Amino acid sequence: MELELAFPQGTKTINPTHDIKLFAGRSNMKLAQEIAEYLGTTVGPMIVKNFADGEIYVQVQESIRGDDVFIIQPVCNPVNENLMELLIIIDAFKRASAKSITAVIPYYGYARQDRKTSGREAITAKLVADLLTTAGANRILAMDLHTGQIQGFFNILVDHIYSTSVVVDYIKKLNIPPEDLVIVSPDTGGVARTRYFAKQMKCPMAIIDKRRNRHNEAEAVNVIGDIKGKTCLMYDDIIDTAGTICGAAKLLMNEGAKDVYVCATHAVFSGPALERLENAPIKEVVVTNTIPLKQNYIPSKITQLSVAPLLGEAISRIHDGESVSSLFGFEKEYDQ
Repeated sequence: MELELAFPQGTKTINPTHDIKLFAGRSNMKLAQEIAEYLGTTVGPMIVKNFADGEIYVQVQESIRGDDVFIIQPVCNPVNENLMELLIIIDAFKRASAKSITAVIPYYGYARQDRKTSGREAITAKLVADLLTTAGANRILAMDLHTGQIQGFFNILVDHIYSTSVVVDYIKKLNIPPEDLVIVSPDTGGVARTRYFAKQMKCPMAIIDKRRNRHNEAEAVNVIGDIKGKTCLMYDDIIDTAGTICGAAKLLMNEGAKDVYVCATHAVFSGPALERLENAPIKEVVVTNTIPLKQNYIPSKITQLSVAPLLGEAISRIHDGESVSSLFGFEKEYDQ
């Protein structure tokens, strides 16, 4: 039976003999269950718990000898706990004689330290790649890595997929006239992402000139492009403390923007992020569910989209030995 695609929502039609071994850590079980539902399967039984001193215990509850195994675990807050849990889960499957182990990492923690920007710094994106490989992963499936170069840190296969199509579909449903819309890159590093978005929406783009004066803080100081009287849509991969994105929104409004929308793949939302977003001149914040929203209060302006069908389709194609990149025809120009 041929594959039937259903994006961004829907259930995949698969061959009844299509046997995918899907497991998940504790960092985003809801996303794992949505992926399992899309694939017409269930999340496999596994015990994951902590000893009294915090050490993590893992035991697989079914035989996976000779099977292709997929482990879903975003490395989100608490980052160190979830990373260590993923490594131990991989080790458990390796010792249980799995044929192959694919680590499905919707959010790749430690990715922002991907190079040395000053002396005597660690490159943690490379360190995590080495840890995953040493633990026993044979393949990585990641979504919207902070930089494409992280793929080169691995000596194993990496499938890098993008949430952009899901976000673009949602923005198109807002029915904002293309002539009134400008896609804004919050910094120069996101220009390729912004260019693709602008092309899909058939509208112009602009760039925020951002200066980083302190660790984990940046300031938006200038707008490159015409945004006066326009609806501005900023698209980034991560919203962490939201200081940069909120500062950029204020700058856009001061420069004459009509409205500001914000889209991001990974809703890290650390510290004062939610309070800042609620008080900022932003009409709507669109994020995906690569990271669960666990805060007690979520502002009504925040919309969360599911990437489960996208990840599920990629998992299915990897399992069947089919092309993953063909799902994303734009990626060649996106990465350039």
